[in-house]
Amino acid sequence: MIVLETQNLTKKFGGLTAVNAVSMTINQGDIVGLIGPNGAGKTTFINAISGLNPPTSGMVKMFGKETTGLTPEKMCRLGLSRTFQIPSPFPKMTAIESVMTATIFGNPAGKITDPVAHSREMLEFVEFPMKETVVAEQLNTVQLKRLDLARALASNPRLLFMDELASGLSEGELKDIMRIIDKISKKGISILMIEHIMQLIMAVCNRLLCIQFGTKIAEGPTQEVANDPKVTKAYLGE
Repeated sequence: MIVLETQNLTKKFGGLTAVNAVSMTINQGDIVGLIGPNGAGKTTFINAISGLNPPTSGMVKMFGKETTGLTPEKMCRLGLSRTFQIPSPFPKMTAIESVMTATIFGNPAGKITDPVAHSREMLEFVEFPMKETVVAEQLNTVQLKRLDLARALASNPRLLFMDELASGLSEGELKDIMRIIDKISKKGISILMIEHIMQLIMAVCNRLLCIQFGTKIAEGPTQEVANDPKVTKAYLGE
C-alpha cells in the first residue's frame, strides 16, 4: 500500500525554487530517510506536504487521496503528524498538558475517552525522562524533542514526519532513539525522517531519498543510495 506519494512537488519563494519537482513514494511500513546537505530543501519539502507552506505546483496524495494544499489540521485528521527541528512547546504548560492538546484536538471527537491517560501513555512510550508535571520552559533541547515526539504520537498518526529528532544526542541517547523509532514502526506507523546522523539513518531506514538544491538526486534502498556517487559528491564535493 502506498501511504504517501508526491508528483513533481515544487515550492518557490519568489524567484527561488526551494523544492524542484520532487516525486517520491512511501509504502506501508517504510522508514524513509530524507537526506541531503544543509539548505537542500528537506524541511521545505515536508512543509509543503504537510500544509505548513503549501506547494507552488505538483501533487500530494496520502492514503490514495489527493491532499495537495490541505491545511495542517486537515492533514493531521487524515493521519499525518510530525515533529519539528526546533520544538516550540507551550512554555507555561506542563508536559502532560502539552501532549493533551494533541490528544484532544488531533483526534476525532469522542475517540479518546480518557485524554489524560492517553497523554500519559504517550509520554511513557517515548520514555520521557522527566515528571509529567514539569513545565515545558524548564526542559532542555533533548527533553523537548521527546515531548514533541509524544505530542506527535498523541493524534494516533499513520504517517509520521520527524525533523532531525536525533540532533545533539549522545551515543547512549542515540541508541534510545533507535529503540523508540523501532517501537513506533512496530505500531504500524510509516516514517519519513530528516536526519544528518548517518549512523542512525543506516541503522533504522529501509529506504533513502536524497535531495540537493531542492532536486531529487537519488531514491531507493538504503545501502544503494548511500553508495551512490551522486550522493557522496553532494556531501563531500568532488
